[in-house]
Amino acid sequence: MRKFVVKVNGVEYQVEVREEGVAVAGGAATAAQAPTVRVIEDTPRPAAQIAATDRAETPVVKAVAAGAGETAISAPMPGKIIQVKVKPGDPVEKDQVVIILEAMKMQNEIRSSVAGTIKAVNVATGQSVKPGEAMIIVG
Repeated sequence: MRKFVVKVNGVEYQVEVREEGVAVAGGAATAAQAPTVRVIEDTPRPAAQIAATDRAETPVVKAVAAGAGETAISAPMPGKIIQVKVKPGDPVEKDQVVIILEAMKMQNEIRSSVAGTIKAVNVATGQSVKPGEAMIIVG
């Protein structure tokens, strides 16, 4: 049994290699004679690899601007939409929670500043938003 340190995508792993019946005299081992590898120390995946494999497909929503007599409910900070609690056509009361926005590992309730009817929802669950971005239009 021989021990090696193998670096894969910037992450080091300690491995043990056991040679089984390999008798190579002055030549390279063939594919049939390749040694088996067993990982003895499991290291977490690199962040870039996790982000690429765990990323969910986020739907694209076409943004609608607020017109005359309408009010835009904008993102107060950058974050990720966790839940949209209303849909176009829904009645909404002043101070009613319309979106749950995650920012800095905290879930924030975004409330309607006016009573009315939801005219447009410009965001979808999982979407990232920037400060000042119009998320919902109330008319």
